[in-house]
Amino acid sequence: MTAHLLSIADLGVDGIGKVLRLADRFVEVNARPIPKVPALRGKTVASLFFEDSTRTRLSFETAARRLSADVLTFSAGSSSLNKGESLRDTVETVEAMGVDALVVRHRSSGVPWQVARWARRAAVVNGGDGWHEHPTQALLDCYTIRAERRARNLGEGLGGLHVGIVGDIRHSRVARSDVLAFGALGARVTLAAPPTLLPPSLEGWDVEVSHDLDGLLGKLDVVYLLRLQSERMTEALLPSLREYTATYGLTAQRAERLGPDTLVMHPGPVNRGVEVASDVADRSVITHQVANGVAVRMAVLFLLLGMVDG
Repeated sequence: MTAHLLSIADLGVDGIGKVLRLADRFVEVNARPIPKVPALRGKTVASLFFEDSTRTRLSFETAARRLSADVLTFSAGSSSLNKGESLRDTVETVEAMGVDALVVRHRSSGVPWQVARWARRAAVVNGGDGWHEHPTQALLDCYTIRAERRARNLGEGLGGLHVGIVGDIRHSRVARSDVLAFGALGARVTLAAPPTLLPPSLEGWDVEVSHDLDGLLGKLDVVYLLRLQSERMTEALLPSLREYTATYGLTAQRAERLGPDTLVMHPGPVNRGVEVASDVADRSVITHQVANGVAVRMAVLFLLLGMVDG
């Protein structure tokens, strides 16, 4: 792997495969009565989250602790940023404490890249930046598809699968990373969304686009639903939530059109009754994604901190 993980593009097909194979080993570790190994003993991982998060922050911190690393948790709301300290000074201060890896989440796109330029020795992991990317979410999504298909004796690769990413593509860093990762592993990706929730340009995206979810559902191996990110919407992009659900929500009636082995996924948090009906969410693999996220992030930290060769 590279010295940092800022984008799925940093990995390529071989790098993605390496993370997924190593994650298999950490899934086994997490199933033990005491799910801990000494692989990163003596290392320190700091989570620098300048934006609210539950799943990603706790997942990374759990992953680091299960590898026996020390963990520093940074809270922007109670930090010296409120006293006028610059982001650069904050990063350099934290790194000066002997930190080996910085997991960075920020509401502005590109901040993890800037942090990587400032960091002198620490590896930097992008925990989500603005509307841009969320590479470890894409890795855990790839792992979940692979594991679920393997468990159902359907093979374990993504090659040839048809994945539909549904919903708020415009504001989704998950969508961007998933498109890169799924495409790299040979999946066909279709975006299903109203025109107002698509990015202004899809240049460079290896995807198809559909505005007809009903006509698409029966053709999909994976339905990946995205949260409507109302906190990022600065203009009226939808007439109403009710109309969105009527056209693009995975209702119980729509779910009946899915094949018996079609996976239903969501990065969370889920708006039940909006993107997906509550009973459909209960039959999805969303909690499997969360569980797999710990193993995948263990693999990322293990590889980035130089504890394995090749």
